[in-house]
Amino acid sequence: MLQLDDICLRPARTDERDHLWHFIYVDNEWKQHDAPYFPLEYQSRFQFRRNLFKRLKAGETAMVIEYQDMAIGYLSCYWEDQSTRWLEVGITLFTSQYWGKQLGRKALTLWITHLFDRTDVARIGLTTWSGNPRMMKCAEALGLQEEGRIRKVRYYKGEYYDSLRYGVLREEWLELQREDVHTLRCAG
Repeated sequence: MLQLDDICLRPARTDERDHLWHFIYVDNEWKQHDAPYFPLEYQSRFQFRRNLFKRLKAGETAMVIEYQDMAIGYLSCYWEDQSTRWLEVGITLFTSQYWGKQLGRKALTLWITHLFDRTDVARIGLTTWSGNPRMMKCAEALGLQEEGRIRKVRYYKGEYYDSLRYGVLREEWLELQREDVHTLRCAG
């Protein structure tokens, strides 16, 4: 379990399976901001249990985000190219009641730190699109650098959007974390 203030990252519990499935595949408000130009591939409860839920329970490549004793989303990581150690992260906060409160920022801070601690990668990346300004702002606030912008390659509801790649190097992340700890000590 990983904790920062009021956010906790942890493996999923068996009794949360239906709750998580419901917010991913039924009441999926989050999808309007998370690559809505790609249709969500529906999974039955059985398929979910054998795939994403299995990853969430293991807590290695995906974890639940807990806030006020409720599973409000999840984080994941995946290899863009494992042979070159190119690791990417993703985040899903299920409903708008949790957006804009820096909960995602705290969760990603924990997740990226955790991944740098347990993997031997030089960089961690995050991909989003220009139709999700909250995610862009979050990535930048975390200190991730915009490394690539592929213009007008995401077409959604009659408009073109850019695809954006953000990343942070291990040494940059460690320095940012040292600065944050120093700022907290000076302010306290």
